Parts: sequence; structure tokens; C-alpha cells
Amino acid sequence: MIRKRTVVAAAVVGTVALGTGVGVWASSDGSDGKPGGGARQSSSGRAAGTGDPGEAGTASPSPRPTRSYPLSRAPRTIPAVRSHTPARGPGWQPRRGERVVVSDAGLADEGRLLAGELGLTYAGEKNDVRAGDVRLALGGAGRNPESYTMTVRGGRVEISGPGEGGVFYGTRTLKQEVHGGGTAPEGVVRDEPAKPVRGFMLDIARKPFSESWIADRIRELGDLKYNELGLHFSDDQAFRIESSSHPEIVSPDHLTKAQVRRIVDLAASRHITVVPEIDSPGHLGAVLAAHPDLQLRNVNGVATRGAIDISKDASAKIVDDLLNEYAGLFTGGQWHLGGDEYQALTVKNPQASYPQLAAAARRKYGSAGSVADLATGWLNDRAATVRAHHRTLRAWNDGFFRNTSVQPAEDLRVAYWTGKEIGARQPVEYLGAGRKMINYNDEFLYYVLGQPQTFVYPTGQRIYEQWNPRVLRGTTAVPARYDGQILGGSFAVWCDLAGSQTPRQIAAGIRMPLRATVQKLWDPGRPALSWADFRKLADRLG
Repeated sequence: MIRKRTVVAAAVVGTVALGTGVGVWASSDGSDGKPGGGARQSSSGRAAGTGDPGEAGTASPSPRPTRSYPLSRAPRTIPAVRSHTPARGPGWQPRRGERVVVSDAGLADEGRLLAGELGLTYAGEKNDVRAGDVRLALGGAGRNPESYTMTVRGGRVEISGPGEGGVFYGTRTLKQEVHGGGTAPEGVVRDEPAKPVRGFMLDIARKPFSESWIADRIRELGDLKYNELGLHFSDDQAFRIESSSHPEIVSPDHLTKAQVRRIVDLAASRHITVVPEIDSPGHLGAVLAAHPDLQLRNVNGVATRGAIDISKDASAKIVDDLLNEYAGLFTGGQWHLGGDEYQALTVKNPQASYPQLAAAARRKYGSAGSVADLATGWLNDRAATVRAHHRTLRAWNDGFFRNTSVQPAEDLRVAYWTGKEIGARQPVEYLGAGRKMINYNDEFLYYVLGQPQTFVYPTGQRIYEQWNPRVLRGTTAVPARYDGQILGGSFAVWCDLAGSQTPRQIAAGIRMPLRATVQKLWDPGRPALSWADFRKLADRLG
């Protein structure tokens, strides 16, 4: 069953008395625990304000400074927390037999997961307070639903947020803090992502990946606070998911629907939306192998690789059949329509090369109708099919064309990946028109197996030091005034030369790029840690 994502406005927040015991401070980052300043520290290391560490919503007084406990230091996590108010106290470590309790039944999954990970007892909904408790609570209406506050005080931890997703991210912070026997530092963490889209896209069409490999990536993504997993499962090479409407197109090595349901459920339990992509009208070679009558052919009768003939009603029907079928399998709110690299529009004169498309465009849009108009209309029609299932839609930037009488649907988000297409448009053209964009910049975020053409494997260091969500194309950022239209980004694995790496090698190769990418999506500013220290932290956290 798919988890609900509702935001609950009210919560019971317990008031806990401050502990007065004497102990030795253990810093979560392995430092010597020397006192720091009294100001709240942001992830960049700058002072973010001053105040009582009890300001997180409890009625407890400030702890009295003692010689036993120096001021805590901000936790070291990936991504880094945005704000930490230090305090004096022993912090918190998990001890077997202590409890995870929740204020709302909707947090049961988060509570059970955390309890199992830390060796604690899940006690369900409780109102009493015990030493060592971790309490998960819903509250804070009107704020970012992915935000959370974590208070460590008096030998207890409380994680609260306006939505279940935010509370889950707080549990990921706590898990990282106490990794390997560490201590969650005393004080208050206030944290939220800068960008609502933090994605990883996987090409399972060109290279099959096992359910277990994908599940391992979901667990990794969840711990890093990613919230999207894109699956590109249809392309020229293969169609990789079982189909009941068109079983003839499915490749022998594929995922069953039962496997996909388990993947979707596991992702939902980590607050990750699975974003499916059935690319069209190009990249349909596997579908066309079973339906050669729908293959696009030029004026000389030569087949155009991967391209479906969008002048034929049967072409629209088969793609809509698939879109409707998989809308019932992928139940998240996002959908990728593809739209890129339609080969009919890469020739010098599409109207002359594909007269059947030109004729169809004139019939549908009048004497001035063009092949680009027809392709735009195709994308809009497929958008309408998926929109009926209440999905939010995106398409690749080279599926949006200049100088057409037909305009792409206004709600289509631009998945910007390249500036190399014919007639390439700068990102500011889309932004200036009011489009919302998702950053897939192939200069930084494309891990293309075998490094064909001009691609090279991206490095975490380059992403960490040179990229941020406003760097949509090449290495130059768009003006800051457009930042709000850039919803986030996605790191992508493309399997063009599928045999170049094994799944194990891919997992190792993307490990640091994934961590660097989410750091910049969570907080696009200059990181506090050097790359060398960030890598050491990643190695310590595992």
C-alpha cells in the first residue's frame, strides 16, 4: 500500500526536564569537544543568530553552563544541516531497550524503521516521557513540509516537522549522527532543503538492473534525503517492464509488475517518488520492433531509427495504451514524457524529407502547419493522456521547439539536459517565458557508460566545487532572479555502452557524485567543508 503524504498541522510536543548529570562530551564529528561560540551555526559555518537553545518549542529553561560539557558542535552529515543551535550537555546515544515513540499513527513507518536501524524498541503512540526516548511528532503547519526540527536535550531526542517527509529526514540526520557509535550533539537542528526536486535517474532500458540493485540505491538515496527516482525503461534497445496491454513489446530480461510494485513501495517508505519515463516520439525502437508498420520512414522509404510515425492514429493509440497502463503501476505524482531527439526534426528540411508528416501537419494546423507543430501537438496530446491521471509533467528541453504555431502545454516542466541540440536555446529563454525547470545538466550530472562522444564520467569534486542548481547549461549560472523557477535537479545514469561497467562498478562510480549533488540541492551555497574533508566524512558515514 502506498503511504499517504498528508501534512498534519497539530501535534503533541512533550516538555522534558533538563538533565543535570555529569559526563564527558563526545562530539559527533570525532573532534575533541573544545568549546565553540554561542551563536547558532549554519552549514556554511557562519553565525546564523543567537538565542536560547530551548527555542525549538519546549517550555524548558536554558541549561546552565557547567565545566562538564562544552558547547556542542554542529553535527556532520550529508547533506549538511542548515542550522544548529549549540547547547551544553551530554548529547544522546542509542542504547538497547530505549524507545522510539510517535505522536501520530502516520509516523509509524518512520518510527519502526529508525528503531530497527538503531537497535531501539518501537513503542508506538505514547504520551509518557522516559529517559533515552526518541519522539517523532507532526507539527508546524504552514512551513516547508520537508522541513524538520530536531532537539537533543536531557538525554532525549525529539524530531518534529509539518509533514511526514520532514520527520523522516530528521531521522536520517539522527542516524548519520550516531553512525558507528557516535553521539547526537546537544542542541537544536533546524533544517530544510533549498530545492523540492532532488533526483536520481536510471536508464534500465539499455541495461537491465536487478530489483535488489535498485532497492539498494533506494535505501542509499533515502539516507541522503533524495526524493525522486527516475526510471527510463523504454528505448531503442529494450522495453524492460512487463506489459498486459502490449506484451509483444517486452524484452526477455525485464522487471515484472510485482517487482515494480515492491520498488515503488520501498521508495514511498523512504519518501521517494518513482518518476517513470516512456520516451516518445523518438527512442521507441523496442516498441517499433514489434510494430514495424508504425516505423517512421523518409521520402525514400528508409526507416528512421527509433522514431514512430506521428501522422498515424495507430501510433498515438499504442503509446497512450502504455501511458494509461503504467499510470496504474507508478502511483506517484510525477511523470516524464521524454520528447527528445525525434530524428525527423534533425534533418535540414523535415517537410521535404517526411512529406507524410508535413501533410498531417497541414491537415491539423492549416497551410502553415510544420513538422515541428505536429511534434509539439504529439507531446501535448500525450500530456493530456497522463494529465487525466493527475500527474505533474516534464519533458526534455529538446522536445520544445522554436517558431511553432503550436505551443507546448503551459504546465510542462522543462527537464534541461543539453545545449547541443539543433537550434539549441539558452535556459533563460525557457525561464523568461515563465517555465519551471529541472536541472539535468549533462556537463556535470550525466554518468554515461563507456564515455561515448564527448561525455566523461562526472566527479563528485567537480559537482561539489563548481555546480549549483542555477548552472543549467555548460558551466555558467543563470541570473539569480530565476532561482525560484529552478525546482531542483537530477543526477542521471545513462547506459549507452551497456557493457562498459558492471552494476557494482556503477554503484561505486556514482557514490561520491550522488553525495555532492544532494549537498548542492539541499544547500546551493558554498559548503563549509573542503572536498577532502567532505570525502572523509562520506567514508566515515559509509
